[in-house]
Amino acid sequence: ALAAPAVALAAPIAPTADPACDLLITNGRVVDGTGAPWFRADVCVADGRINAIQSPGKLAQREAKRRIDATNLVVAPGFIDLLGQSEYAVLVDPRAASKLTQGITTEITGEGSSIAPTDARQIAEGEDYWKHYGVRPDWTDLEGYFRAFEKARPAINLGTFVGAGGVRDLVVGKENRPATADELAKMESLVDTAMRQGAFGLSTSLQYVPGRYASTAEIVSLAKVAAKYGGVYFTHQRSEQREIDASMDEVMTIAREAAIPTNIWHFKTACRENWGRMPEMLAKVAAARSAGLDVAANQYPWTAGMNSLVANLPPWAQEGGAEATLARLKDPATRAKIKEAMRGQDPSWENQFRCAG
Repeated sequence: ALAAPAVALAAPIAPTADPACDLLITNGRVVDGTGAPWFRADVCVADGRINAIQSPGKLAQREAKRRIDATNLVVAPGFIDLLGQSEYAVLVDPRAASKLTQGITTEITGEGSSIAPTDARQIAEGEDYWKHYGVRPDWTDLEGYFRAFEKARPAINLGTFVGAGGVRDLVVGKENRPATADELAKMESLVDTAMRQGAFGLSTSLQYVPGRYASTAEIVSLAKVAAKYGGVYFTHQRSEQREIDASMDEVMTIAREAAIPTNIWHFKTACRENWGRMPEMLAKVAAARSAGLDVAANQYPWTAGMNSLVANLPPWAQEGGAEATLARLKDPATRAKIKEAMRGQDPSWENQFRCAG
């Protein structure tokens, strides 16, 4: 499919003037993103904007710097990737080829952790990564990141959530304990600042450290701050496996108590033992919507998944960060306990190793 600029394509649009087309796409099947049926049309792009959409042949006499015959192709606004992770990658390689070749022109990022807010300690923890790719963060808030983004001039548009897990790491660290009242107030302040600097809302990734250490009440408090600015709440929910019923209840509790539009990322029932349960989960979403909650979900269109190896370790083995985890793995007795946990049946954590078979 050909991705035209991310501007709504409504049929027909009469030309506002009659300039030469920088790009003339002819005979394509136009899908405008509204849900309406496709229609055959020619599309003229001039000065970076859609100038005209007319029936095939109507724009044939226009001069055009470039012409594309889209007879067997679809012409559509650029796609929006609701769960991208390119916020750093586009600073390293602004071409974003892996996005553009899929027709993606806009990405929303910040799953659980976001590119900002951050501080010197977090930046230092990623030093090997920055050295490898050659771009070291010189910002600590979203305002600074967006300056770096604009300077890099990436080929895609980008928006981000403020990640509750990153905020928790910034204030509390990677310890498994409740935030104090003062720490929660600091976290709320960081979310408030991020929202004022352009975040779309709050996000969580509750299967992973340190996000999984946050209580429902803590998330509600942060989500209320995002809601104050018209933000939304997106979540990689706490469980997609054995505890998915309780996890779905938590999603609905946050949506209700924070009065915030809520979306479940990559909605699934993970592990073979849970296959076939999606109708139950969809019914929970439908029931919540019927009860007045603004709750939705999205999926990715493939069956495989990908994650870092550390995600296969039990949460207690990850507490305290990378150095603490490595120390546990180096200790033979602790390493044996980790192996035992990974082969076990404890439902209190998402055992991806066991699920992988």
